[in-house]
Amino acid sequence: MHEGSPKGSIEVICGSMFSGKSEELIRRLKRASIARLKVQVFKHSFDDRFHDMKIASHSGFTFEGYAVSNIDQITGMLKPETQVVGIDEAQFFSTDLIDLCEKLAKKGIRVIVAGLDQDFAGRPFGCMPELLCVAESVDKLSAICTKCGMPASKSQRLIDGMPAPVDSPVIVVGAEEKYEARCRHCHEIG
Repeated sequence: MHEGSPKGSIEVICGSMFSGKSEELIRRLKRASIARLKVQVFKHSFDDRFHDMKIASHSGFTFEGYAVSNIDQITGMLKPETQVVGIDEAQFFSTDLIDLCEKLAKKGIRVIVAGLDQDFAGRPFGCMPELLCVAESVDKLSAICTKCGMPASKSQRLIDGMPAPVDSPVIVVGAEEKYEARCRHCHEIG
């Protein structure tokens, strides 16, 4: 464990599109930086919507990081002095992310992971269900349903304004042009 740092842990921030996951991740990372902790941040390279080398929220907040396509790249880039690791868009990583998070936490590193817990059809997404199980803390954020204004926990994918069919590809990167936040009652599968 790093001298003077807290015991290692895994924190997961999850929810639907537009719920503020990346914004909350950035907020926690900035606080760790203010506390003079050594921070490293990674995002999956699939997420190229806003910046190549920064994690970014829909509202424009950013934090310097690295775009990677697999866990080996994260492992290769980790510096020995790192005390806090942030990982955005965790749903795109393989289940190897779970082992990496566990190893880092056991070494005394605070790991903060953000990602979608459900895909566009409302199914568990990627490695997120298992990460939720091993985390010391989980914060599930909600957005506002674009149809009725109630809290939204689903990501509605749209194709030409219509709900995407259930057999659509699971990974389609986009923002407002392809997705809306929806509550359970307004979420539709084409």
